[in-house]
Amino acid sequence: MSWKRKKERIGRNKYYNLSNKLRQEKKSNDEFETMLANLSLEEVIGLKLELATKPVNGRLYGFPIWNSLTNIVKDAILKYSYSSTRTQMEAMRFLGLKREAFKKMKEKYDPVSYFEE
Repeated sequence: MSWKRKKERIGRNKYYNLSNKLRQEKKSNDEFETMLANLSLEEVIGLKLELATKPVNGRLYGFPIWNSLTNIVKDAILKYSYSSTRTQMEAMRFLGLKREAFKKMKEKYDPVSYFEE
């Protein structure tokens, strides 16, 4: 058994971090993230919808929220998987997707451009 350190794999995803990106854009800070951590996911989604509909007096007619939910959630999960893994292969395994399905998700939601802007 060798006592040498194994070479650490560094992939492109290592530099993708959702929290850091939001902090650089001045959309987040320590205090905000602490308050957000105390809310459940359901509360965050409900609050976000409430804030989005406030300018139009709570009416969001004509926008297919129910049918858009799966796309919104998939986009968020794909961005998180890029943020929490070092390589695309790890992200693919994390999501439990096969290579072709992962490729289609990447093309549809384009998470790389989100982090590199």
